[in-house]
Amino acid sequence: MQAWVIGNWKQNPATLSEANTLLEALVAANDKGTQQQCQLMLAPSCIHLAAVSARLQDTFILTAAQDISAHSDSSGAYTGDCSARQVADAGATWTILGHSERRQYHQESHETLLNKMSNAFTQRLGVVFCIGETQAQYDAKQTFAVLDEQLSVIKALLTQRLEQSEPQSECVNTLAERLIIAYEPVWAIGTGKVPTVMEVEATHQYIKETVASFHKALPAITVLYGGSVNADNASDFAASSMIDGALVGGASLKAESFLAIANAFNPVKG
Repeated sequence: MQAWVIGNWKQNPATLSEANTLLEALVAANDKGTQQQCQLMLAPSCIHLAAVSARLQDTFILTAAQDISAHSDSSGAYTGDCSARQVADAGATWTILGHSERRQYHQESHETLLNKMSNAFTQRLGVVFCIGETQAQYDAKQTFAVLDEQLSVIKALLTQRLEQSEPQSECVNTLAERLIIAYEPVWAIGTGKVPTVMEVEATHQYIKETVASFHKALPAITVLYGGSVNADNASDFAASSMIDGALVGGASLKAESFLAIANAFNPVKG
């Protein structure tokens, strides 16, 4: 299975000039091996999305939006929102949904995420769907129960699309080709705390088995790990057949560390 390494820039860099400097460093430093064996993707802030996408056109690096509107897949009277169609027009081919920061700061609900995922697929965007438990939930050994609740969005979407008379094969193919799960324990994001590889493997196996149980025709889903991934620990995660890549935060803001993470996945996942 091809590895994916995705850089979530969040609300960084502060200026387009800084974003361009980072882009040029990434393009200049990367080698053909990464292009062939590890799919790279960047998720800049919405204000920089069009410029980043334009610079990366005809390169091996894809672009993703960090979010899309839940209200409409195209346009409407929704001040401050960017629709799936608009971000696709800006050059994005994927979007991140369900990130813990969106869940925390914007109280994104099951219904909100269901609408966003449906809008993304309507506009043929791929979805990187983030899930993960808090420190309190981890300590209480509630991880799998939390993931069950979060993954239920995918099951609901599948049921919804089949009930709308979408052909079963088309519905299943959409999820197979355009859905990636990113397991990001909230307590590990930006904290320096990192679960063991064994813990991540067990959780990824559970995620893959859970999603596969939603429909008998669903193939194995791609599951990435995120949460304080850096150049020093990436090779440990890359060595596991259960970990299909990484969703990277802070370490994606420096070309050297981001590409070191990508290179860690190359020989194992290529």
